[in-house]
Amino acid sequence: MNEILTKYRFALQATFDCGAWMLGLWLATLLRYELQFGAVDLLGVLALGSIAMVAQVVLGRLGGLYVHRWRYGTFDEVVGTLKVVAMVTVLVSAADAFSPGVRPVPVSAAIVSGFVALAIMCIGRLVWRQKLEKWTRAEGDDRLPIIVIGAGSGGLQVITAMIKSGPYHPVAVIDDNPDLRNLRIKGVQVGGDRSSLAQIVEQTGARHIIIAIPSASGEFIRDVAKRADELELRTLILPPVDEMFGIGVNLGDIRPLTEADLLGRRELSLDIESVAGYLTGKRVLVTGAGGSIGSELCRQIHRFAPESLVMLDRDESALQAVQISIEGRGLLDSRDLVVCCIRDSGRLQQVFEEHRPEVVFHAAALKHLPLLEMHAEEGWKTNVWGTQNLLELAGEFGVDRFVNISTDKAADASSVLGQTKRIAEQLTSHAGKEHSGTYLSVRFGNVLGSRGSVLPLFREQIAQGGPITVTHPEVTRFFMTIPEACELVIQAGALSHDGEVLVLDMGEPVKIADLARRLIAECDRNVEIVYTGLRPGEKMHEVLFSPTELPSASEHPMIQRVEVPSMSPTIAALKDPFLVDPVIDVRSSRFDFTSGSRAGTAKKSA
Repeated sequence: MNEILTKYRFALQATFDCGAWMLGLWLATLLRYELQFGAVDLLGVLALGSIAMVAQVVLGRLGGLYVHRWRYGTFDEVVGTLKVVAMVTVLVSAADAFSPGVRPVPVSAAIVSGFVALAIMCIGRLVWRQKLEKWTRAEGDDRLPIIVIGAGSGGLQVITAMIKSGPYHPVAVIDDNPDLRNLRIKGVQVGGDRSSLAQIVEQTGARHIIIAIPSASGEFIRDVAKRADELELRTLILPPVDEMFGIGVNLGDIRPLTEADLLGRRELSLDIESVAGYLTGKRVLVTGAGGSIGSELCRQIHRFAPESLVMLDRDESALQAVQISIEGRGLLDSRDLVVCCIRDSGRLQQVFEEHRPEVVFHAAALKHLPLLEMHAEEGWKTNVWGTQNLLELAGEFGVDRFVNISTDKAADASSVLGQTKRIAEQLTSHAGKEHSGTYLSVRFGNVLGSRGSVLPLFREQIAQGGPITVTHPEVTRFFMTIPEACELVIQAGALSHDGEVLVLDMGEPVKIADLARRLIAECDRNVEIVYTGLRPGEKMHEVLFSPTELPSASEHPMIQRVEVPSMSPTIAALKDPFLVDPVIDVRSSRFDFTSGSRAGTAKKSA
């Protein structure tokens, strides 16, 4: 039956609408004659009804009623029906008023017949839609009860999709808006707010919840996830709109809660025009291109069609991976893929001579804090002198824009990593004063899921059965997703704040222990968390600014700027604890990677 109605839907619908007009004219005329059946001119009704039916079919098709323009029984279709009926009513009334001889029906009845016909059409569509929903409703005792968080459009679409198919059966809705307390969505009642979750779980027996709010904040998601974990509920989520597969919500969009969801959803306002202005058609060099940040930078920069995108890294396998992600192949056959270490000034010179970059994103660095505490000289070689090698060559070859990727550990630095990155910021500031072009640093915190970060470590520990090691139960860190961080880095590069440090909005700090518990909640196994204590140089809570720094707003709402004291390479050399000579010549200060010592002859102070 359902298949027949679907196949012949428009023919049946047009027939029904024509019948509505005939019935509407007869009823309106009968009412006009105060229910005196004998007073009704049936031939006149049939004549006008024929005109109405032809007009309804023709205008209805032109107006979209019978060509699948709208979903059946929706508000849009009702509005379309209203417009068509209004035009047909005018035609019928005109035909009645200007008919020769005796009018078939009173003019008032012709006008009223439009309202009656419209009511019949709307009622018919409502009944038909309810029948269709009943026929398409999924049934079965094996479907899992689930609680939907959010009574907005996301919740409506999720419930609609679940009712039709899938393994879940919505049994209750939760929304913090008290005005929605008695609302029913497709027959599913709003049972209360978040505080009612335990009571609703007990009443319904649900073991799953879904957060059906695409714009939910990190704070909201963390609170709901915490309540769900306490009740041993599995948490699912509707992702942000830009991650969905189509315009509407379908069951394929629903996924388990991830750590990135706990950070919240922030819409980034990328100024495409300004970004394209300094990247499109330009020669761009990215150092550390095989790393998590560098590779994502390359993928995003590639969208803006640079003249060339030179990807530099000392890890050849990482370069192959980023080539595959951008070009879909990994033949390593392009001169734009450069194997090079930024410590090697001679090799860098060759790279700059060959490619002549106009824009440089410097993402290459040593970043693991505990290792650099034990091997501090390696941190200085890469993070300080490797950066200076690039800065000097950038000035020599007239680079238009140099963007140094920094870290929140450079603010109020307490570790070798923080100190070396702080000096890199200061060297970049100094280069901005010495050379033409714009030289700036971009500072942000931990990147969620980046290579060597806590999440891959936690997942590996869970896979091995645990325990998960966390330094301290209260330790917090700022987190961003990789795409979010790189998009803001590219936007920061478009700003004209020469010599300054641009600090990205990191949101609220997140407890590392909360991330660990979220991973454990999703793994369906009992994994212990072991607290090992803070390591040398590690902070309990990171900061984005040093106590002496005064941040101010930039042109972008999620980027702040701060002035940083510049430092010349000569002064930086004085701070290097591994130099024998206290004062060195700037031009001969680069570290020679091949010999393992700093090149050039140091000049003694007078």
